[in-house]
Amino acid sequence: MLFKFKSKATGDLIMLEPNGRRVLQLIGKEPGPSGIIQPEQMAQAVAALEKAIAEEEAAQKAAEDEARAKGEQPKLKPEVVSLRQRAVPFIEMLRRAQAAGKDVVWGV
Repeated sequence: MLFKFKSKATGDLIMLEPNGRRVLQLIGKEPGPSGIIQPEQMAQAVAALEKAIAEEEAAQKAAEDEARAKGEQPKLKPEVVSLRQRAVPFIEMLRRAQAAGKDVVWGV
């Protein structure tokens, strides 16, 4: 399944189901087959995503620092797509939609 996010203020944004589900859960939305994010909810959604990104990056840095402290080579996973890479287009969509006063919807 795909999540196709739409707004009258932006182009469509498509995410694979696991990624879309995670983003929606992080912002406190039910990742059902359809839904809406209203402009007054968008600032909180952006803040929640930015917090999750910061936490993920801090955990990655802590793991790298711990490996270095043990004299090991940090395990970098370039093949893994970070939350930042997945969420930034969605954050940008939310910011543009909020500025235009338009909803972001999926499944409709």
